[in-house]
Amino acid sequence: MSEFTVRRATAEDAKRLTRLVRTSRAYRGDYAAMVEGYQVGGAYIEHHPVFVAVDASDRVLGFYALLVDDAELDLAFVADSAQGQGVGRLLMEHMTGQARAAGLKAVRVVAHPPAEEFYLRTGAVRTGTVPPTGHIHWARPELRYDIA
Repeated sequence: MSEFTVRRATAEDAKRLTRLVRTSRAYRGDYAAMVEGYQVGGAYIEHHPVFVAVDASDRVLGFYALLVDDAELDLAFVADSAQGQGVGRLLMEHMTGQARAAGLKAVRVVAHPPAEEFYLRTGAVRTGTVPPTGHIHWARPELRYDIA
């Protein structure tokens, strides 16, 4: 396993984060519509707590975005090549630390269906289901991280 660290994302990371979202194997087939044309913009990164996991060469391995005002995990992605190395777990631990520092008691997650097991393994609990809406034609699991 390679060494990696978590740092605050900057607007300069926008293209790399957008590429990670758009090329994720988790969003192929029926799920492709969710990320088609999606962009993680510099203004979004500067406005919200967005943190990126990088290796020693500053290669992006994954990232998350926490919407503090809404107490919601908005985005969480791990590069296909970095999955299974603990990057996602590290990011969720970091996210809950940031949520705690912001005074949040819980963080809501509306998950991509194949990612539900990951969230459950990293401490989230299932709270419900979000029905299909707009261009998303499938129900999505709703989960919550309780912040101790």
